[in-house]
This record gives sequence, structure tokens and C-alpha cells, in this order.
Amino acid sequence: MKKILFCLLVIGLILACNGPGALSPDSQAAPESPDTPEAALASENTPLPAEIDAPIVESPSIVSIDMLDENNGWGLTETEVLRTNDGGVTWYDVSPPGLAKSGYSVSTDFFDVTHAWIQFPDPNNFPIGGTLYQTMDGGITWTSVATPFSDGDLAFVDLDHGWMMADLGVGAGSNAISVFQTTDGGSIWARTYINDPNHEGAGDTLPLGGLKNGITPINMQTAWISGVVYAPGDVYLFRTDDGGKTWFKINLVLSPEAQTGDLSVDRVKFFSPTEGVLALRVGADTMQTVIYSTHDAGNTWAAAPATVPDPGLLDIVSAQEMIFYNRDQFYITTDAAQNWSAVAPDVDFGDDFANMSFADTTTGWVIRSEATGDYALYKTGDGGVTWFPIIP
Repeated sequence: MKKILFCLLVIGLILACNGPGALSPDSQAAPESPDTPEAALASENTPLPAEIDAPIVESPSIVSIDMLDENNGWGLTETEVLRTNDGGVTWYDVSPPGLAKSGYSVSTDFFDVTHAWIQFPDPNNFPIGGTLYQTMDGGITWTSVATPFSDGDLAFVDLDHGWMMADLGVGAGSNAISVFQTTDGGSIWARTYINDPNHEGAGDTLPLGGLKNGITPINMQTAWISGVVYAPGDVYLFRTDDGGKTWFKINLVLSPEAQTGDLSVDRVKFFSPTEGVLALRVGADTMQTVIYSTHDAGNTWAAAPATVPDPGLLDIVSAQEMIFYNRDQFYITTDAAQNWSAVAPDVDFGDDFANMSFADTTTGWVIRSEATGDYALYKTGDGGVTWFPIIP
């Protein structure tokens, strides 16, 4: 056993001393990756993580993953809520009691290692009924409360204050929504806005037309709602500064190509009250993603010069660091999309690529759908060049 531990420590030291350099399309041969997930965890100075007081799930079929750092993260299967504290090697079942389904049927906000919210819709009372589960100890215990909404986008700004953009239904290119706020961690919700004209008091500052894909709050007064409207050159991006009572449209400076293309705001994310990024998908002669940055709380946005091609999945780690995958390779930026480096993975994920989460531009995880209907989990420690399977 001592010899095995000594070998693992040596491997860890070798990997630490030979970390990957800057990524580029013509980079040198990738450093050797560890043969097993256990070897990747070995480190002279890092003790093994403590066990979580919950059942271990062997080879879970994870459909969604949210890693908070190199070790800690949350995952969802179709029926379970999971946690890991060793980089995805071990997964613990921390599901709320009575939660029969999870996966894509729930809305989540995994705030940190110990705090999380999961909204489960009531299919018999859609769109005005559901249950919100909350944990303050990493999923060991949960509380639940009935909510006046079913599904949507859930976002907390701190442990007490949060927003919900609730979905009221889609039809003919329109999407009715209502906006709720809580100031007590989710126990009580107050509606501040609704744009469904069938309801008394409906507002018209947030148009019914267009599909809404997310809400991004900065505080309890200022938030953004983004989406897509199918009209060339039209960006669906609205902001409120009065807690969601009224909304006004944000006009981005568009390139000539974008002015005639179909536009979709894929993501808005803030890292401080003033620093944020926005990802705009542009569909014209070709598909591309343009990154906008703001340094004044979103009053002005500037487009970065470099774009990434084709449709794909984007993970925004920080205001400077982003990872994009487009079926063939990864694109990585560390300077807010001033430049992108292309990285060809040694695993052909192709169209089986299902989900990803990166702790930084070096360490990341990818979920791949399998022909069996299950999902496999892969991990990289060198910026996406080499990958090894964790599950199964």
C-alpha cells in the first residue's frame, strides 16, 4: 500500500511540475493525463476529501452538471440530485425527500457548496403551482414551500434575496412570463410584473412577443431578461431598475452582418455590480457567437473583436475566461474574447456532447450521451486537450 501511495504522489508531483502551457491550434503534444480519476486526485499537499453524510451513487447517469471549483459541484440525473467533493469521482445522493423527478424538469440555483434551491413544477397546477426545495447544509436536509409559479429561471443574489422569471406558456412566437421576488430565502414570493394580457394589471414594457431564456439580477432593483425574437437585427434584451415593475430595451451596437441576421442573447452574466459579459448568437450567412463586455453595470456594452463559429455550448467562468464547444473542438479565451485558441480534444464527442462545466480554463467536465441511453462523464486537466472517463 505504501508503494502505491508513493507512486500516486510522484504522479501528482510530475503533473504539477509539467502543467500545460498556453493553448493554441498548433500547440505541442499534450502532457500525459492520469490513467485513472484516483490518480488525478493524488497530491502531496491536498488531503482526500471528507465523506459526505449521504448514500454514494455508483456510476450515476448525470444529465446536468454544475462544478463550483476543481473539487466541489452538483449534478442532476433524471431522478436524483447529486453532490461531489472530489472532482466528480464520487457522487452522493442528496435528493430532497419525495422528489421523484429531477433532470430537465426542475429549475435550479446551486449557489455554493452548502446552499441550493430546486424548483419542481406541479404538472397538475401549471403554470401557477410548484414546490421550492432549499438546503443550507449541502443537501443533507431540505425544507420545502409551495410556490405561486411552476417553472422558469431562478436566480438568487444572496442567501435571502432572489428572483424568479416564471414561464406562463409559449405560443406563436410569444412567451408570457411573470416576475417574482423573495427577500426571505424563498419562503414568500411577491409578483412584481406580468406581461400576459389575460391577467389584470398586466404590463407592456416587456413585450409578449419573443422567447425569454433567462433573468440575470445584479441586486433587487436591477435585472436583465434576455431571449430571442425572430426578426432580423432585433435583439431581445431588457432591463429593469425598479425591481421588475417596468422594463426598457437595451440597444447593442451591431456589426453590419448582425444587423441583417437572426439574433439570440444566449447568456448575460455579471461578476460584480459593474463587470459583466453577454453572449450574442448571430445567424446570417454563417453562425457565430459575439461576446460583449460592460464595465459600467450594463449602461454600455462593447463587442469583442474575435468571434467563434457555428452553434455550440458556452461556459463563462469569469469576465476574462470562457470556453466554447462547437461539435469538433473547444475554443478558449482568457482575455474576454479578444483572442480565442482552438483546442482539438482527443475524444470525439461529436453530436453526443450533452453538457459541460469548467472550473477554469484548465479543469473541466463533459457529459456525453451514450447509445445505451445513459450518460458518461469525462474530465480534463489540461484545458480540453486530453480527457479521461470518470463515469462509467
